[in-house]
Amino acid sequence: MKGLILAGGHGTRLRPLTYSQQKQLIPVANKPILFYALEDLIEAGAKEIGIIVGPNKEQVRATVESENWDAGINFIYQEEPKGLAHTILVAKEFLDEPFVMYLGDNILREGIEKHAKKFEENKNDASIMLTEVENPRQFGIAELNDDGTIKRLIEKPKDPPSNLALVGIYFFKPVILEACKRIKPSWRNELEITDAIQWLIDNGYKVGWTKVEGWWKDTGKTEDILEANRLILDGIQMKNEGTAKDSRIIGRVIIEKGVEVKDSIVKGPSLIGGGCKIKNSYIGPYTSVGNDCVIEDTEIEDSIVMDNSEILGGGRIIESLIGKEVKIRRREELPNGRKLIVGDDSEIVG
Repeated sequence: MKGLILAGGHGTRLRPLTYSQQKQLIPVANKPILFYALEDLIEAGAKEIGIIVGPNKEQVRATVESENWDAGINFIYQEEPKGLAHTILVAKEFLDEPFVMYLGDNILREGIEKHAKKFEENKNDASIMLTEVENPRQFGIAELNDDGTIKRLIEKPKDPPSNLALVGIYFFKPVILEACKRIKPSWRNELEITDAIQWLIDNGYKVGWTKVEGWWKDTGKTEDILEANRLILDGIQMKNEGTAKDSRIIGRVIIEKGVEVKDSIVKGPSLIGGGCKIKNSYIGPYTSVGNDCVIEDTEIEDSIVMDNSEILGGGRIIESLIGKEVKIRRREELPNGRKLIVGDDSEIVG
């Protein structure tokens, strides 16, 4: 079975960060979101993976190729995002056998291995993954028949027939190509994958489903990225390969090689990337600090700080997403509890 990861699009809901980097490359617990999808596919047995890329194709390629993967990686360019079903048509030459389509901004804690096995065992033409949600009006929802089979899929229904939402991971046989050719663009002028799956159902093809038992996050918005960061940090084990002087390390904290912590408190669960310097600061729970960052005279909690950023006298920063090579400096005392979403290479002088 092959894998197809979607890593294109413009990521408008995550601006200003996505002006300079592809949304699937934003780190969660110091790992690009895209890497979680790659790891899941390889764990499930995919030996060839196609990655749909868009305007930041070179950035995505460079990031993926910076690691060695136990699978062949193919980059497939989509000139303009025209819907999830359109990406399948763009990749049609690659998709000559059953495949998993994985939206590259999704993170699934339990992985997909057991779902892939059920798809193969049940000999379905397609299979979707469903999870219970509290707000079904905000998702694509599955309506089931009395026997538990899928009756129809409804996008963001005003009156939801169930609370079973579609997760952004799909299993298909090549017949999905025919479905994608047969459907018409939606009101958004996009070819919707839900319409293609519905075409399979309406034309007698076997479409199954499996239920997600653990957590799943679609990291399309800042609050979703921070929540995914919390969920992953909740599962870490303590590791300290740095040095700490006149400091307290409390709870489950990962401190990578080359980190220097002085006159500070680091409270877990949190993660400090390699080469960082932390001085006279408080790094609170659910904070991920990227590699080679400098943090001085700052309190930061429930946040993500990306590589090579510098926060000097930042006051108290909470629930923030701070890009790469950002500089935040205090000129005067900042208000307590500042929330920030700061794009790459920015400079803030308070």
